[in-house]
Amino acid sequence: MTTQTNQKVKLQKFDYVGSFLRPAPLKQAREQFKKGEISKEALREVEDQQISLLINKLIHLGYNVVTDGEFRRSYWHLDFFFGFNGIEQQLLEQGYLFNKVETRADSVKFIDKISGERHPFVEDFKFVYNHAPSNVIVKQTIPAPAQLLVELTRPGVKESVEAVYPDERELFDDIVSTYKTVIDDLYQAGCRLLQLDDCSWGIHLKEETVQKIHGVGNRTHKSLDQLKDELLEINNRVLEGLPDDLVVNTHVCRGNYQSDYASSGPYDKVADHLFGRENVDTYYLEYDTDRAGGFEPLAKVSGDKKVVLGLITSKFPELEDENAIKERILEASKYIPLERLSLSPQCGFASTEEGNLLTEEDQWKKLELVKRIAEEVWPNNL
Repeated sequence: MTTQTNQKVKLQKFDYVGSFLRPAPLKQAREQFKKGEISKEALREVEDQQISLLINKLIHLGYNVVTDGEFRRSYWHLDFFFGFNGIEQQLLEQGYLFNKVETRADSVKFIDKISGERHPFVEDFKFVYNHAPSNVIVKQTIPAPAQLLVELTRPGVKESVEAVYPDERELFDDIVSTYKTVIDDLYQAGCRLLQLDDCSWGIHLKEETVQKIHGVGNRTHKSLDQLKDELLEINNRVLEGLPDDLVVNTHVCRGNYQSDYASSGPYDKVADHLFGRENVDTYYLEYDTDRAGGFEPLAKVSGDKKVVLGLITSKFPELEDENAIKERILEASKYIPLERLSLSPQCGFASTEEGNLLTEEDQWKKLELVKRIAEEVWPNNL
């Protein structure tokens, strides 16, 4: 069993975002469960086995942080929302429209006021915590509160929200208290490293992306600055008053579905809010293509907060040129000190259970590359 202290966990200079390609035995078991061929208990047994193998693989590669790979989820974000009391799953007429593909059309439906007691992710965390060695850190990934705000504006969702919460401020208050309940339960279970995955900032880089994601006539009557204020407020309200030894990081990207993306644009438009005012310890940032723009906005990262550069793509199998990645790290260090930088893939390998367009072997080669480059760039600070 891993142990936690009252000191903040120390992370390596090589890292990853959190989700991994689902192994064949897990895919088969999930399909059998959907068809009614095996029980929920039998599915969970397979999940347990595959998560244990994942933990061992990560440790073998030299990583000191482990997750469950999101192996129990279908979606990186929706499964967390489905765990709230007062929310159930529904199918909409349309999924999210990415650059080339449309996602599955699942979403949330409000049936009552929401709360966070007995969230299933807490038991999921306990399994990893109880099966990880004492010298590693267990990371729990959950969608950021701002991501829920984005989900609630989708056509077919907002109607159920307004029926339960005619007062938007009451909705915001309950989102905050619901998140705080789950985070406190995770903390009591031993969690000291929490990651808030957040595509909401990527959505709000451009007005046209806001229209595409939210749909015309929903919350688009609000200005981009008003929307960004709301994202910042809801995230910071949840972060306020958390235990001092709980490290909370955030991962920001522009969509990751079957190797496709949802939005483009540099961080300039959100840097003041996100980098200057969001109260997280570290930013995991998508930087694997020129769609993310340059490193100049990193100069706005406030205080002693850190940045993990997502320079290695998780979308495709081709391995990046090591010297080119080193040069980009040095370029980023012009705007934020090298000692506050680290390296990772730009996103998970399987934000949904379909996964990206690469093999498990490709996935592990990517993590080996991340580690190898980090050991050369930060030889005395791993």
